[in-house]
Amino acid sequence: MAPSATIIIPTRDRPDYLDVALTSIAGQARRDGAEMVVVDDGHDNTTEQVGLRHGARYVALGSPRGLNAARNAGIDAAQSELLIFVDDDVEVDPGWLSAYLDAAKRLPHVGVFTGPIHARLEGRAAQRQTCGREGAPITNQDHGDGDRDVVSGWGANLAIRAETFRTFGRFDEQLPVGTGDELEWEQHYLDAGGRIRYVAAAALDHRRAPADATLWALARAAARRGVTARRFDERTSAAPALRSELRTLAGCIWHTFGRRCANGPVLAAHSAGRLVAALRPQGPPTPAHKGEDFLSGESGTVGGRRDAIRALADAGLDVLALPTRVALARAARRQPPRREVLVISAARPERTETYEAAIAELRRTRHALTIAVRDAGSLGRFENFNLLLATQSLERFDWLLLLDDDVTLPRGFLDGFIHQAERHQLRLAQPAHRLRSHAAWRVTRRRARSVVRETAFVEIGPVTALHRDTLAVLLPFPPLRMGWGLDAHWSALARAHGWRMGVIDALPVAHLVAPTAAAYAREDAVAEARSFLSDHAYLPASELQRTLVVHRRCA
Repeated sequence: MAPSATIIIPTRDRPDYLDVALTSIAGQARRDGAEMVVVDDGHDNTTEQVGLRHGARYVALGSPRGLNAARNAGIDAAQSELLIFVDDDVEVDPGWLSAYLDAAKRLPHVGVFTGPIHARLEGRAAQRQTCGREGAPITNQDHGDGDRDVVSGWGANLAIRAETFRTFGRFDEQLPVGTGDELEWEQHYLDAGGRIRYVAAAALDHRRAPADATLWALARAAARRGVTARRFDERTSAAPALRSELRTLAGCIWHTFGRRCANGPVLAAHSAGRLVAALRPQGPPTPAHKGEDFLSGESGTVGGRRDAIRALADAGLDVLALPTRVALARAARRQPPRREVLVISAARPERTETYEAAIAELRRTRHALTIAVRDAGSLGRFENFNLLLATQSLERFDWLLLLDDDVTLPRGFLDGFIHQAERHQLRLAQPAHRLRSHAAWRVTRRRARSVVRETAFVEIGPVTALHRDTLAVLLPFPPLRMGWGLDAHWSALARAHGWRMGVIDALPVAHLVAPTAAAYAREDAVAEARSFLSDHAYLPASELQRTLVVHRRCA
């Protein structure tokens, strides 16, 4: 006999939250004949034990693939026709499950249901003084005491018939977490004439344990939500102008002090996250290249009136990152052991000053450094690189660093960079771009409160590091002049060989002397990439833009 419902709980590395959620759900599931499926966006033994102890089936994705991928895995595992999604940080009310089952029985033509989500901050946060003019600083939902149709429902408390997924498809796994994870799917469903029914009795609490309910923790989470909220607005062409975002931020700051409201800093952090996202350049795709799935579709070129604001935002992020930078500098003095690093560059005479400054910074390292450089001349970048590599005994080097002649490096760059790359077992790595830096790929631009992000992609420049484990496969470089598309090919090779790739946010660089393709024709670069990738494996841009894991501690 099929279960009355399947309760799907996506989770990652939060067994304590999951334990509370399952404790509140398990008794109702047994009483009403429902099954529970815990989907681990990764694999954690403690999480598995918690799920099994409460009688849930455990499904592990093996490596982080995102919230929607976890939800879709739950859909695949479900054995019932009513699928109920909750987050791992909830505690459901008595009667929550029976309310959903009753509504689904009474309204057979409704495909989606949702219920109240009451925010609950635990510990000292519960006594924090607020002005009462705004909602709680975490996801909540309340449409009143009666059942009614609504236009959206949050995934923390959402029930959907399996037949509805068969008709409208599943959740989009390419969306970054928080960027309208379920809202785009719901909009597609509503546009086709579907209904979302709010069930007032299907209520739950959305919790924040004391450690996660501090003002600092809530502000960090709000900033991340602000970034993704702005991205969702951009996807749906609903993003307000930059001046509007600035006014909102100013209002949040006034709210904090003018009303002496503890929610003000959280609101300001959310608004600041939106502003940071707005300042990350996302120029429109060049029309001739719209069909190329190996291009980012964005120019990434900075400049104009927003430059001063980008520089200010960078300065703010530098201040926030200062404790991390200090800790990283200390840790990098001890680990890893002294490495052999080969730096190769093709330099132009007109960029001598910028290039020599970068080399001077690299020479501050405690590692053994070998510099190989040649005049760029009329040859392409990778043609020059191959000539330089032919003069070296590569087997003695631990790292190969590809360095452009027009990049500015932060203080203490190489020691910290190698420390983080080896700590996270990265085999291809690059530093993030600052907000004020030419960067065509959004995934490579710095992120607040991140030290390292594991990604599916690193660029061919302006600074790229290849570990010795990769050299036998990646070298010599293909006979390319500009090299566009080579990084997409690297991503496919990394996936095939099990290499980790990543962007190191703690040490962002500035690439400002010249935009991408300033020294050659863009059309030529695209044509070369198209020809190269026609018979080489590569990952499409939708995969390359994904962040897989975020590491927020340097040691």
